[in-house]
Amino acid sequence: MIEAAFRVLKVLEESDTPISGEEISKQLDISRSAVWKHVQELRSYGYEIASSRAEGYDLIASPDRLLPYEIEKHLKTWHIGRYFDYHDSVPSTIGVAKELCRNKNPSELHGMVVIAEEQSGGVGRLGRAWYSPRGGIWTTIILRPAIPVDHVFMVTMAASIAVARTIRKFCGAGALIKWPNDIYIGNEKIAGVLQEISAEAETVNYCLLSIGIDANISEEQLPSGVKTPITTLFRACGAPVDRARFLAQLLREFETRYREIESGEYHTIAREWKSLSLTLDKRVKITTPRKSFEGEAIDIDEYGALIVRKDNGKVERVFSGDCTPA
Repeated sequence: MIEAAFRVLKVLEESDTPISGEEISKQLDISRSAVWKHVQELRSYGYEIASSRAEGYDLIASPDRLLPYEIEKHLKTWHIGRYFDYHDSVPSTIGVAKELCRNKNPSELHGMVVIAEEQSGGVGRLGRAWYSPRGGIWTTIILRPAIPVDHVFMVTMAASIAVARTIRKFCGAGALIKWPNDIYIGNEKIAGVLQEISAEAETVNYCLLSIGIDANISEEQLPSGVKTPITTLFRACGAPVDRARFLAQLLREFETRYREIESGEYHTIAREWKSLSLTLDKRVKITTPRKSFEGEAIDIDEYGALIVRKDNGKVERVFSGDCTPA
Protein backbone atom coordinates (compact mmCIF):
# COMPACT_ATOMS: atom_id res chain seq x y z
CA MET A 1 0.00 0.00 0.00
CA ILE A 2 2.88 2.35 0.71
CA GLU A 3 3.82 2.68 -2.99
CA ALA A 4 0.28 3.79 -3.80
CA ALA A 5 0.44 6.30 -0.94
CA PHE A 6 3.60 7.81 -2.40
CA ARG A 7 1.82 8.23 -5.74
CA VAL A 8 -0.66 10.40 -3.87
CA LEU A 9 2.23 12.24 -2.22
CA LYS A 10 3.78 12.97 -5.62
CA VAL A 11 0.54 14.57 -6.77
CA LEU A 12 0.46 16.71 -3.63
CA GLU A 13 4.09 17.76 -4.12
CA GLU A 14 3.50 18.77 -7.73
CA SER A 15 0.46 20.89 -6.92
CA ASP A 16 1.12 24.56 -6.12
CA THR A 17 -2.28 24.89 -4.48
CA PRO A 18 -4.52 22.62 -2.38
CA ILE A 19 -6.00 19.83 -4.50
CA SER A 20 -9.31 18.02 -4.00
CA GLY A 21 -9.62 14.33 -3.31
CA GLU A 22 -11.77 14.10 -6.43
CA GLU A 23 -8.98 15.53 -8.60
CA ILE A 24 -6.41 13.18 -7.06
CA SER A 25 -8.70 10.21 -7.67
CA LYS A 26 -9.08 11.21 -11.33
CA GLN A 27 -5.34 11.64 -11.86
CA LEU A 28 -4.48 8.28 -10.29
CA ASP A 29 -7.61 6.38 -11.33
CA ILE A 30 -8.45 5.35 -7.77
CA SER A 31 -11.46 5.96 -5.54
CA ARG A 32 -11.80 8.98 -3.27
CA SER A 33 -11.94 6.54 -0.35
CA ALA A 34 -8.55 5.18 -1.41
CA VAL A 35 -7.18 8.73 -1.59
CA TRP A 36 -8.32 9.34 1.99
CA LYS A 37 -6.72 6.08 3.19
CA HIS A 38 -3.43 6.93 1.48
CA VAL A 39 -3.43 10.41 3.01
CA GLN A 40 -3.92 8.84 6.44
CA GLU A 41 -1.01 6.49 5.77
CA LEU A 42 1.23 9.40 4.75
CA ARG A 43 0.29 11.22 7.94
CA SER A 44 1.29 8.12 9.94
CA TYR A 45 4.77 8.46 8.40
CA GLY A 46 4.99 12.05 9.58
CA TYR A 47 3.84 14.03 6.53
CA GLU A 48 1.87 17.09 7.58
CA ILE A 49 -1.13 17.31 5.25
CA ALA A 50 -3.89 19.86 5.78
CA SER A 51 -7.38 19.12 4.51
CA SER A 52 -10.68 20.95 4.16
CA ARG A 53 -13.95 20.32 2.36
CA ALA A 54 -13.63 23.60 0.47
CA GLU A 55 -10.03 23.35 -0.75
CA GLY A 56 -8.98 19.71 -0.49
CA TYR A 57 -5.55 18.45 0.55
CA ASP A 58 -2.39 20.53 0.97
CA LEU A 59 1.10 19.20 1.79
CA ILE A 60 2.51 21.41 4.56
CA ALA A 61 5.73 19.63 5.58
CA SER A 62 7.68 16.40 5.10
CA PRO A 63 9.19 14.41 7.97
CA ASP A 64 12.89 13.93 8.69
CA ARG A 65 12.75 10.26 7.81
CA LEU A 66 14.88 8.07 5.57
CA LEU A 67 11.91 6.90 3.56
CA PRO A 68 12.83 5.31 0.20
CA TYR A 69 10.65 7.83 -1.65
CA GLU A 70 12.59 10.75 -0.17
CA ILE A 71 15.97 9.16 -0.96
CA GLU A 72 15.02 8.20 -4.52
CA LYS A 73 14.20 11.84 -5.33
CA HIS A 74 17.92 12.60 -5.05
CA LEU A 75 19.43 9.24 -6.01
CA LYS A 76 21.74 9.07 -9.03
CA THR A 77 23.13 5.55 -9.07
CA TRP A 78 23.09 2.58 -11.45
CA HIS A 79 22.70 -0.31 -9.03
CA ILE A 80 23.21 0.72 -5.41
CA GLY A 81 19.82 1.62 -3.98
CA ARG A 82 17.70 0.17 -6.76
CA TYR A 83 15.84 -1.61 -3.94
CA PHE A 84 15.24 -0.40 -0.38
CA ASP A 85 14.10 -2.26 2.71
CA TYR A 86 12.89 0.35 5.19
CA HIS A 87 12.21 -0.17 8.90
CA ASP A 88 11.23 2.14 11.71
CA SER A 89 13.12 0.13 14.33
CA VAL A 90 15.11 -3.12 14.20
CA PRO A 91 17.76 -4.76 16.37
CA SER A 92 20.27 -4.19 13.54
CA THR A 93 20.17 -3.59 9.79
CA ILE A 94 22.91 -6.17 9.26
CA GLY A 95 20.72 -8.75 10.97
CA VAL A 96 17.87 -7.92 8.58
CA ALA A 97 20.28 -8.18 5.64
CA LYS A 98 21.51 -11.60 6.76
CA GLU A 99 17.95 -12.87 6.97
CA LEU A 100 17.21 -11.56 3.48
CA CYS A 101 20.29 -13.37 2.12
CA ARG A 102 19.21 -16.59 3.83
CA ASN A 103 15.80 -16.47 2.18
CA LYS A 104 16.75 -15.25 -1.29
CA ASN A 105 19.54 -15.56 -3.83
CA PRO A 106 22.05 -12.84 -2.88
CA SER A 107 22.66 -12.04 -6.55
CA GLU A 108 19.02 -10.89 -6.75
CA LEU A 109 19.57 -8.64 -3.75
CA HIS A 110 22.71 -6.93 -5.09
CA GLY A 111 22.50 -3.21 -4.41
CA MET A 112 19.65 -3.45 -1.88
CA VAL A 113 19.89 -0.92 0.95
CA VAL A 114 18.42 -1.82 4.34
CA ILE A 115 17.56 1.26 6.40
CA ALA A 116 16.33 1.77 9.96
CA GLU A 117 15.39 4.93 11.82
CA GLU A 118 16.88 3.35 14.92
CA GLN A 119 18.66 0.15 15.96
CA SER A 120 18.02 -1.37 19.36
CA GLY A 121 21.00 -3.74 19.12
CA GLY A 122 23.48 -2.15 16.73
CA VAL A 123 26.84 -3.93 16.54
CA GLY A 124 30.24 -2.52 15.65
CA ARG A 125 33.65 -4.15 15.22
CA LEU A 126 34.52 -7.10 17.46
CA GLY A 127 30.88 -7.36 18.55
CA ARG A 128 30.91 -4.04 20.38
CA ALA A 129 27.60 -2.26 20.93
CA TRP A 130 26.84 0.57 18.50
CA TYR A 131 24.54 3.23 19.93
CA SER A 132 21.97 3.93 17.20
CA PRO A 133 19.21 6.39 18.17
CA ARG A 134 16.70 8.14 15.94
CA GLY A 135 18.21 10.92 13.89
CA GLY A 136 21.22 8.90 12.78
CA ILE A 137 21.83 7.08 9.51
CA TRP A 138 21.87 3.31 10.07
CA THR A 139 22.08 1.24 6.91
CA THR A 140 23.41 -1.99 5.40
CA ILE A 141 24.08 -2.47 1.69
CA ILE A 142 23.83 -6.00 0.28
CA LEU A 143 26.45 -6.71 -2.39
CA ARG A 144 27.32 -9.66 -4.60
CA PRO A 145 30.79 -8.47 -5.56
CA ALA A 146 32.72 -9.69 -8.57
CA ILE A 147 35.91 -9.14 -6.58
CA PRO A 148 38.62 -11.63 -5.54
CA VAL A 149 38.12 -12.56 -1.90
CA ASP A 150 41.58 -11.23 -0.96
CA HIS A 151 40.54 -7.75 -2.17
CA VAL A 152 37.13 -7.57 -0.48
CA PHE A 153 38.44 -5.25 2.25
CA MET A 154 38.63 -2.67 -0.54
CA VAL A 155 34.83 -2.41 -0.21
CA THR A 156 35.28 -1.08 3.33
CA MET A 157 37.90 1.35 2.06
CA ALA A 158 35.55 2.57 -0.69
CA ALA A 159 32.74 3.09 1.84
CA SER A 160 35.02 4.99 4.22
CA ILE A 161 36.12 7.27 1.38
CA ALA A 162 32.48 7.82 0.37
CA VAL A 163 31.44 8.79 3.90
CA ALA A 164 34.36 11.21 4.30
CA ARG A 165 33.76 12.80 0.89
CA THR A 166 30.03 13.22 1.52
CA ILE A 167 30.64 14.86 4.90
CA ARG A 168 33.12 17.24 3.27
CA LYS A 169 30.61 18.17 0.54
CA PHE A 170 27.73 18.73 2.94
CA CYS A 171 29.51 20.39 5.84
CA GLY A 172 32.87 21.53 4.54
CA ALA A 173 34.37 19.72 7.53
CA GLY A 174 37.69 17.94 7.10
CA ALA A 175 36.52 14.38 7.70
CA LEU A 176 39.35 11.82 7.75
CA ILE A 177 39.59 8.02 7.94
CA LYS A 178 41.11 6.19 10.90
CA TRP A 179 42.21 2.68 9.97
CA PRO A 180 40.50 0.34 9.62
CA ASN A 181 36.94 1.65 9.45
CA ASP A 182 36.18 4.84 11.40
CA ILE A 183 35.59 8.39 10.16
CA TYR A 184 36.66 11.30 12.33
CA ILE A 185 36.38 15.07 12.39
CA GLY A 186 39.32 16.29 14.42
CA ASN A 187 39.69 13.87 17.32
CA GLU A 188 35.99 12.98 17.42
CA LYS A 189 34.38 9.98 15.75
CA ILE A 190 31.37 10.68 13.55
CA ALA A 191 30.84 7.43 11.62
CA GLY A 192 31.89 3.81 11.29
CA VAL A 193 31.86 1.13 8.62
CA LEU A 194 31.50 -2.61 9.22
CA GLN A 195 31.76 -5.39 6.67
CA GLU A 196 30.76 -9.05 6.90
CA ILE A 197 31.19 -11.53 4.09
CA SER A 198 30.03 -15.03 3.28
CA ALA A 199 32.57 -16.82 1.12
CA GLU A 200 33.53 -20.31 0.01
CA ALA A 201 37.14 -20.82 -1.07
CA GLU A 202 37.79 -17.97 -3.52
CA THR A 203 34.12 -17.12 -4.16
CA VAL A 204 32.30 -14.36 -2.29
CA ASN A 205 28.66 -15.35 -1.82
CA TYR A 206 27.68 -11.95 -0.50
CA CYS A 207 29.06 -8.94 1.29
CA LEU A 208 27.13 -6.94 3.88
CA LEU A 209 28.38 -3.38 4.22
CA SER A 210 27.01 -1.53 7.24
CA ILE A 211 27.40 2.21 7.68
CA GLY A 212 26.50 4.10 10.84
CA ILE A 213 26.58 7.90 10.97
CA ASP A 214 25.74 10.16 13.89
CA ALA A 215 23.68 12.65 11.89
CA ASN A 216 20.87 14.73 13.40
CA ILE A 217 21.53 13.64 16.95
CA SER A 218 21.38 16.06 19.86
CA GLU A 219 23.98 16.42 22.59
CA GLU A 220 21.51 14.86 25.04
CA GLN A 221 21.26 11.70 22.90
CA LEU A 222 24.99 11.03 22.84
CA PRO A 223 26.12 8.30 25.24
CA SER A 224 28.22 9.34 28.22
CA GLY A 225 31.29 7.61 29.53
CA VAL A 226 32.56 6.30 26.17
CA LYS A 227 36.31 6.15 25.56
CA THR A 228 36.13 7.72 22.10
CA PRO A 229 34.80 11.30 21.82
CA ILE A 230 31.80 11.50 19.47
CA THR A 231 30.52 14.25 17.22
CA THR A 232 27.56 14.57 14.84
CA LEU A 233 26.69 16.00 11.43
CA PHE A 234 24.37 18.41 13.26
CA ARG A 235 27.32 19.82 15.16
CA ALA A 236 29.74 19.73 12.21
CA CYS A 237 27.32 21.48 9.84
CA GLY A 238 25.89 23.85 12.41
CA ALA A 239 22.34 22.77 11.55
CA PRO A 240 20.34 19.59 10.87
CA VAL A 241 21.17 17.93 7.55
CA ASP A 242 18.71 16.56 5.01
CA ARG A 243 19.40 12.90 5.80
CA ALA A 244 17.68 11.57 2.68
CA ARG A 245 19.72 13.85 0.42
CA PHE A 246 22.88 13.02 2.38
CA LEU A 247 22.34 9.26 2.04
CA ALA A 248 21.57 9.58 -1.68
CA GLN A 249 24.89 11.41 -2.18
CA LEU A 250 26.71 8.87 -0.04
CA LEU A 251 25.36 5.97 -2.12
CA ARG A 252 26.48 7.72 -5.29
CA GLU A 253 29.98 8.33 -3.89
CA PHE A 254 30.22 4.70 -2.82
CA GLU A 255 28.99 3.26 -6.12
CA THR A 256 31.54 5.29 -8.08
CA ARG A 257 34.39 3.73 -6.08
CA TYR A 258 32.80 0.29 -5.92
CA ARG A 259 32.78 0.19 -9.72
CA GLU A 260 36.46 1.13 -9.70
CA ILE A 261 37.17 -1.86 -7.46
CA GLU A 262 35.23 -4.20 -9.75
CA SER A 263 37.30 -2.85 -12.64
CA GLY A 264 40.48 -3.76 -10.77
CA GLU A 265 41.51 -0.18 -10.05
CA TYR A 266 42.79 -1.08 -6.59
CA HIS A 267 45.62 1.45 -6.63
CA THR A 268 43.13 4.26 -7.35
CA ILE A 269 41.16 3.39 -4.20
CA ALA A 270 44.28 2.96 -2.09
CA ARG A 271 45.66 6.32 -3.27
CA GLU A 272 42.44 8.17 -2.40
CA TRP A 273 42.20 6.43 0.97
CA LYS A 274 45.76 7.52 1.77
CA SER A 275 44.90 11.12 0.90
CA LEU A 276 42.16 11.02 3.55
CA SER A 277 44.05 9.03 6.17
CA LEU A 278 44.19 10.06 9.80
CA THR A 279 46.49 7.11 10.56
CA LEU A 280 49.42 7.20 8.15
CA ASP A 281 52.71 8.82 9.21
CA LYS A 282 51.59 8.61 12.83
CA ARG A 283 52.90 6.58 15.72
CA VAL A 284 50.32 3.92 16.56
CA LYS A 285 49.61 1.08 18.93
CA ILE A 286 48.23 -2.09 17.34
CA THR A 287 46.26 -4.49 19.52
CA THR A 288 45.10 -7.90 18.28
CA PRO A 289 43.76 -10.92 20.21
CA ARG A 290 47.29 -12.39 20.11
CA LYS A 291 49.65 -9.48 20.60
CA SER A 292 50.21 -5.77 20.98
CA PHE A 293 52.98 -3.59 19.59
CA GLU A 294 53.83 0.00 18.68
CA GLY A 295 55.38 1.58 15.64
CA GLU A 296 54.86 4.03 12.79
CA ALA A 297 52.02 3.54 10.30
CA ILE A 298 53.85 4.02 7.01
CA ASP A 299 51.50 2.73 4.30
CA ILE A 300 48.44 0.72 3.34
CA ASP A 301 48.55 -1.87 0.56
CA GLU A 302 46.00 -2.83 -2.09
CA TYR A 303 44.61 -5.56 0.17
CA GLY A 304 43.78 -3.04 2.90
CA ALA A 305 46.57 -4.11 5.23
CA LEU A 306 48.17 -1.39 7.35
CA ILE A 307 51.96 -1.39 7.03
CA VAL A 308 53.63 -0.63 10.35
CA ARG A 309 57.33 -0.18 11.01
CA LYS A 310 57.86 -1.54 14.49
CA ASP A 311 60.25 -0.08 17.00
CA ASN A 312 62.75 -2.88 16.29
CA GLY A 313 62.86 -1.83 12.64
CA LYS A 314 60.85 -4.75 11.30
CA VAL A 315 57.86 -4.05 9.02
CA GLU A 316 54.58 -5.82 9.69
CA ARG A 317 51.33 -6.00 7.69
CA VAL A 318 48.26 -5.70 9.91
CA PHE A 319 44.97 -7.01 8.53
CA SER A 320 42.77 -6.54 11.58
CA GLY A 321 42.91 -5.22 15.12
CA ASP A 322 42.58 -2.01 17.09
CA CYS A 323 44.71 0.91 16.01
CA THR A 324 45.12 3.77 18.47
CA PRO A 325 47.56 6.68 18.82
CA ALA A 326 50.67 5.60 20.73
